[in-house]
Amino acid sequence: MDTDGTRETRPTRAGHIPRPAAPPKPSHAPTAGPTLAEWLRVPRSSDGPGVWTYGHVPRAAEEPEVTPLRQLVSGALIALLAGLLLWSLLWNGYLGGFWLWPLYMFTPDSWAGTVPAVVASYTWYAIVATILIVGFGRLGRWPELLRRLLSSRAVQPLHPAESAPQAGGDDDPVRWPQLRGAGLSEAADRLEGEAGSGRMNDVDYARIRRAWDSVRVDPSRMRAFADSVRDKGAAACVHPSGDRDLPVRAARHDLLARQVLLGTVEDGVRNPYARRGTSLALDPDVLGTSLLAVGPSGAGKTQRLVRPVVESLALQALAGQAAVVAVGAAGAQLGPDAAYDVVVRIGDPASVYDLDLYGGATDPDEAATLLAEAFVGDVPGVDVRRAATALAQLLGPFRTAYGRFPAVPELRELLDQVPAAFDALRRELAADGPAHHAMLRELDARTRQHGAHGDPGPALADRVALLDRPAFAGFFDTTGQGRPFSLRALEHPIRVRVDLPERGHADASRMLARLLLAQFNAAAAARADRSLFAFLAFDDASHTLTPETVRGVQRLRSAHAGVLLTLRSLDDVPEALRTPLLGAVGCRMAFSGVTTWDGKRFAEAWGTEWVETRDVTHRTVFADQPLTRLMHSFRKLVTGKAVTTDAVTVRQVERERWSASDLAHAVPPGHAVLSLTSVKGERAAPLLVRLAGTA
Repeated sequence: MDTDGTRETRPTRAGHIPRPAAPPKPSHAPTAGPTLAEWLRVPRSSDGPGVWTYGHVPRAAEEPEVTPLRQLVSGALIALLAGLLLWSLLWNGYLGGFWLWPLYMFTPDSWAGTVPAVVASYTWYAIVATILIVGFGRLGRWPELLRRLLSSRAVQPLHPAESAPQAGGDDDPVRWPQLRGAGLSEAADRLEGEAGSGRMNDVDYARIRRAWDSVRVDPSRMRAFADSVRDKGAAACVHPSGDRDLPVRAARHDLLARQVLLGTVEDGVRNPYARRGTSLALDPDVLGTSLLAVGPSGAGKTQRLVRPVVESLALQALAGQAAVVAVGAAGAQLGPDAAYDVVVRIGDPASVYDLDLYGGATDPDEAATLLAEAFVGDVPGVDVRRAATALAQLLGPFRTAYGRFPAVPELRELLDQVPAAFDALRRELAADGPAHHAMLRELDARTRQHGAHGDPGPALADRVALLDRPAFAGFFDTTGQGRPFSLRALEHPIRVRVDLPERGHADASRMLARLLLAQFNAAAAARADRSLFAFLAFDDASHTLTPETVRGVQRLRSAHAGVLLTLRSLDDVPEALRTPLLGAVGCRMAFSGVTTWDGKRFAEAWGTEWVETRDVTHRTVFADQPLTRLMHSFRKLVTGKAVTTDAVTVRQVERERWSASDLAHAVPPGHAVLSLTSVKGERAAPLLVRLAGTA
């Protein structure tokens, strides 16, 4: 059944989704933990971006004033002794009998010595005792002390069960009330039975719910949807790969909220009280503003951030909600091959897939712009626009003559002005008559500009030479013999991993990373259907960013897309781009071990806040009376300290949320400071987070 455009054919060209990189796994992968029904019925609530909504209980915005237990006990004891003393004085008549006047007023003299008089007397004594107990109890805060003692032993429930939907109720998600409301009771019964028997997992539920959302948009699909559910049950509307789960999960996910658990906010004074001790998660709502993470090697960027996020988006892709591309060096721990539909191993002869050097573009000017950004976008003194013009002067005629773009060796020959290559291209264009005179003029212009001052041709040729190596023979093929992957496939729920040959070809890997980022920015913005969340994750984005790609990252949030960029240091980014990069992303993350120089940039990006400070001044007390001086001297002899008084000054001052020194020295290992911004504009102040990592 086709409900969201995920059942097209296998080729990797634009508009198509490729086949899986490995044979399909079993149709159902069971999940551990709570049952599907229990998982669905857990209430979810959020009071800010990044909150793990699964069973979240909101906290107070400000920390209440808590009296120390020792002070409560001493106050209660003093009040008890004072109450007993007053009762003793009243009972023994040391304060007179004035407190008995109500008893004498309402009891006649004839009752003297009778039982009613005794009952009335003890009743009045009980009333007075109750008044004393209540009064001195409030004075000594006995109720607060009692609550404190009981709360320390009470076990609080993990989730507020009273807010969860009741099993079997009309709003029970297991019963699929949306389908029943649309008259598809038979389909709802089938899905309810699948969930109850354990044949449905969380991916199935999220996928079928996504398919139902597409039916609501286009009611003409309802019959096909109902037939698919009736015939296949939980396997309805399955992903084109046939997978219904990942082979292994290394993090904790909540597909109902589309979240991945990242860690726990530290319960310390550095974090806002409302977020202390709460779980922190990432979802497309915050990843849509893009995330920049900086930390030294070994800080855990891959295991604690990149892999959980990529895994979450891969699960969402299986549910028909997202498309994800993960880019890393060969050997990076970004998940097994079976967790992806496409695995591109550049430089590996055993790679099933190739990379489309031109990103699926058919317009020579567009292809030239992408290549120029990747080839010379990081070269000082080279104008990217002139480089794009130089490439377009070659790509246009070549495509007109041969119906395709040039392969790497052919492009290198054209940039080097090899006579045989130029003459062959001219003859091919001239053979078609005057229809291609415009393309001949393009070649003539390239010939005149070659070798002139400021010509970007030599720089382009040098960069293309990095790809014209024996290790890349057979890659970047444009003749149709290979299986190139194009980022134009982002319109489909696809899972892609690109392994770069970082170890032996570092410069080529960086150039290809720039190319992938430029192609992603262009493909995400050019999508006709933006219902899928498109995401690109770089395990290492060093030397990948250019001024144009940074501007492109800033525009991604309006295209329902985002990127994850990890750096060992901001020094891996040109100095002129460091501030624009921090401004272009909505989420910023500093891992433990960053330098003070990097910390300074983050501190500037996070700004300042008003805080309340208390200055305590100790002043020595000088007594005038002899007895007081004697007592002060005795106290100093016993304690060794002079008698002082404290003067407390409370002020509002403006301070950095996190200083460069704090980021460099006060973040423990396994922790990070993270600020979040949602696509709606909601913000979460920088939080110190204890990262959960992957299993």
